[in-house]
Amino acid sequence: MQQTEKIELLGLLPHELTDALQPLGVPKFRAAQLFRWMHRQKVADFDQMTDLSKQFRADLQQQFYINRPNIAQRLASAIDDTVKYLCRLSDGNCVEAVRMVYRHGVTACISTQVGCRMGCKFCASAPLGLVRNLTAAEMLGQIDLMDAEFPADQAVTSIVLMGIGEPLDNYDQVLRFLRLLSCKEGRAMSLRHVTLSTCGLVPMIDRLAEENLPLTLSVSLHAPDNASRSALMPVNRKYPLEELLAACGRYFRKTGRRLSFEYALIRGENDSRRDAQRLADCLKPVFPGMRPHVNLIPVNPVGENGFQAGSAKQFMQYLSEVGVNATLRRTLGDDIKAACGQLRRNAMEDDSHESRE
Repeated sequence: MQQTEKIELLGLLPHELTDALQPLGVPKFRAAQLFRWMHRQKVADFDQMTDLSKQFRADLQQQFYINRPNIAQRLASAIDDTVKYLCRLSDGNCVEAVRMVYRHGVTACISTQVGCRMGCKFCASAPLGLVRNLTAAEMLGQIDLMDAEFPADQAVTSIVLMGIGEPLDNYDQVLRFLRLLSCKEGRAMSLRHVTLSTCGLVPMIDRLAEENLPLTLSVSLHAPDNASRSALMPVNRKYPLEELLAACGRYFRKTGRRLSFEYALIRGENDSRRDAQRLADCLKPVFPGMRPHVNLIPVNPVGENGFQAGSAKQFMQYLSEVGVNATLRRTLGDDIKAACGQLRRNAMEDDSHESRE
């Protein structure tokens, strides 16, 4: 039986796994055992699941598989504990994931798509376009790949969906990933330790609000007006700032959870005192009576865009003066190009060069 005819198990919720195993005639508790092996022990080889009978393991091998990526390339920073992975998927495509160590624990930044179709001008993934969506299993696999390299007490404790791809453009599989991640029978990670970053797909923000999940929604803003934002982020032409910020307000009122806003600081583009004032004017109505929070990101030079990072210290002062809280994203792994998209792009360029020789 070819793998394409087999059923993938890692992406199944507990009740779906029970249903999938019914044709084997095994007791229901076997499904619970299998689920724990995959999601708690993070074992991908059926033969290592030692409390399952040999016959059950043989049946699993014949009819099912567990879809996890392999490490195509691994870069470890010499200046901090950051590790960046180029993850090769079963179809040969690659995505990136980054493991970052903070005082509060270990954060995994994972990808949700192979490529991206949003076209943001400052993003390394944009010129390559969208290839396909990732499955929930492939998202989980990125985390498992990291944890397999470190002791259990150094396992991933929080997750950011900020790698390659727009999470809300792959809504159903991302939601399945979140359900599996927080499932009490498995990893049981609180979604309060998950941040989902979006460029601003308004209908999907409203849909996510209805889920009422306790995750943190982070909106990539990057400009304080429609003209500037549309030049940087084509998605703004479909969902302009007024519509996006209105959706953010609805999300806050529905869930009671404040959003954060990402702002890639680009010298001469969005880093002036006037930009800070316009940003405050945009954000304050979203959270009446509260100071909005902006996460400043020094922009990464990508390709021929010519962007240079603006002064974060100065812009933070501007924002403070107009009543906006701001933090500077800690830069990790600078020596290994830890911003997602760069490693995959370099690898694809190398493959293309080799194919022409």
